[in-house]
Amino acid sequence: MEQQNQLLRRQLSISQNQLIQAWGGDGEEGGERNGDGTAPGDHTHHGSRCKDKAVGVGKCEVLHVAIVCAGYNSSRAVVTLLKSLLFYRRNPLHFHMIADSHAQVVLHTLFSSWNVPHVEVSFYLTDNLASSVSWVPNKHYSGVFGLMKLTLDKALPAWLDRVVVLDTDITVATDIAELWNLFSKFGPRQYLGLVENQSDWYLGKLWKSHRPWPAAGRGYNTGVILIRLDAMRRSNWSQRWRLIAERDLTTLYSTQLADQDIINAVIKQHPEIVYQMPCQWNVQLSDNTRSELCYLEVMDLKAIHWNSPKKLKVKNKHIEFFRNLHLTFLEYDGNLLRRELFGCNNHSRTAAAAAVATGSFAQLSEEDECYEFRRARETNYRTHLFFLDHHSDPAPDAADVTLVATLSMDRLQMVEQLLTHWDGPVSLTLYMSDAEAQQFLSYTQSSQIIATRKNVAYHVVYKEGNFYPVNFLRNVGVQHVDTPYVFLTDIDFLPMFGLYGYLRKTLQALQPDHSKKAWVVPAFETQRYRLSFPRSKAELLNRLDMGELFTFRYHVWTKGHAPTNFAKWRTATTPYKVPWEQDFEPYIVVRKDVPEYDTRFVGFGWNKVSHIMELHVMGFEFVVLPNAFIVHMPHAPSLDIAKFRTSPQYKRCVKILKREFVDDLNRKHNSDISLQ
Repeated sequence: MEQQNQLLRRQLSISQNQLIQAWGGDGEEGGERNGDGTAPGDHTHHGSRCKDKAVGVGKCEVLHVAIVCAGYNSSRAVVTLLKSLLFYRRNPLHFHMIADSHAQVVLHTLFSSWNVPHVEVSFYLTDNLASSVSWVPNKHYSGVFGLMKLTLDKALPAWLDRVVVLDTDITVATDIAELWNLFSKFGPRQYLGLVENQSDWYLGKLWKSHRPWPAAGRGYNTGVILIRLDAMRRSNWSQRWRLIAERDLTTLYSTQLADQDIINAVIKQHPEIVYQMPCQWNVQLSDNTRSELCYLEVMDLKAIHWNSPKKLKVKNKHIEFFRNLHLTFLEYDGNLLRRELFGCNNHSRTAAAAAVATGSFAQLSEEDECYEFRRARETNYRTHLFFLDHHSDPAPDAADVTLVATLSMDRLQMVEQLLTHWDGPVSLTLYMSDAEAQQFLSYTQSSQIIATRKNVAYHVVYKEGNFYPVNFLRNVGVQHVDTPYVFLTDIDFLPMFGLYGYLRKTLQALQPDHSKKAWVVPAFETQRYRLSFPRSKAELLNRLDMGELFTFRYHVWTKGHAPTNFAKWRTATTPYKVPWEQDFEPYIVVRKDVPEYDTRFVGFGWNKVSHIMELHVMGFEFVVLPNAFIVHMPHAPSLDIAKFRTSPQYKRCVKILKREFVDDLNRKHNSDISLQ
């Protein structure tokens, strides 16, 4: 995987070096040209050392980018756009995300955990804007969200006078400052910068009964827009587009291309408001496109627009080049984009954010033999919640339960098996690189089992450091469930068939109050890769007696599950309490407001034991369920287990962390736990 990332970095660095050489070669033959054909150096700004002479934009000037993003799939698609913007940019950026409630949760977590220097983000809920456009009938697949760009004059803050607007299916191929510089070319009445549409859609010749909205010539594509918001507001934009839309809807009945139809109708009546941008700024890869006329070589490309519903499968004679560029950013390690913009640290918010991000690491000593463990605890892992489309409708009986587990790429094959055993809601947190996340996406798209289950939430935490941050991953999974209870398990365990229904019925029948109870699900294991899974407790006991199944880890870590009292469980018909013991680490069902796992424990060792210990100190009772079980399936040992078994330093650090945890626990809860 590291080799893949090195290859991706090399591909992009070549592209970036070409760009920097073009910037540096002012006026030289072969140097990069501006949209009007002049060399970058032709635009001079005297008396300002903070001007970038290549594009005429202040070195530390904040560039504003607005993006409409709604739903989980759109939240995933926008990341590639963000990576391409961040890779090439040399200015601070302020993103203005017009998002629905789902996308806001995803993107707020992504940006805050990504922690890219010199980037600010503001959110504007689509719920507050929908009433302005929901009256417009729209046949476009984007629904009401495809009309949101019509509201930007009101949605964005009054102090903001200029903004770049990008669709989520754009891939940028150069510094966005070049696009920002085109504002300087606007005439006094121009407040929309657009690229001409590169298909024949608005010419009305695609089929016999085709009736497009009115447009000037070929019309304009709204995937990339420059907006002078101050001039737009002075023109009374909201009233202007509404009157024109109402008029045309009387004969056309609905929009087919959402905001693009209405914006073109306005331009048809008021052509003075538009500045036509060079077509390289919106190379449209739609069906029947004329986009190849916009570029003669790679350096001509500025922004690629995947505006066909077919996306990466669209037909184009240069599609392999475009697809490879897109996939390069898709798989690029986003952690590498956390780079400083030198000389721009005077932005107070940026400096404060950087101080917070680095402050915790500054307190650590690299001389500490457990430095890597402590660093892992302080790491704010880049996190993408709800990586796939998700819909969960919790049962109304206050006894619903979500299965929570974590996994890495080497356990991916276990997901389908898990879903065949558990039909309730699931929250899975995956620890992956950017490239692996795309492999995971491809895997899910080819799996009928996964594709049909919308009540499974997949949260991706991106790899960073040398350890598997298991407790951080568990906390992410628990934090984003919407049922009253969680079943805390591991991905390599298969629940008994019907366990979800059994747990719900048990919790309903026992009518548990809000007292502190942890319901223990007994754990077993098999050494057989092919197992006819037991369909009942009686069948499991028979397999146990036959030596096909065993109580979990009985031969290597008896202490972990011995308190479950398997001998009593064999004949139990009602739940029974068991005492806590120091190394107890059962798999449990608890209320979702359970205390978080302690993130100092990474990799192998004490990650569950510490959690159970804190529950005990808080007064939780452990109650074993008599007719529930899970079975651990065999697999190759994880890398962290191998490290633990072979590294004396690893074992020493786990012991040190254990002592520190117990000391912290006793101070926190005024308890008197002592290690045995």
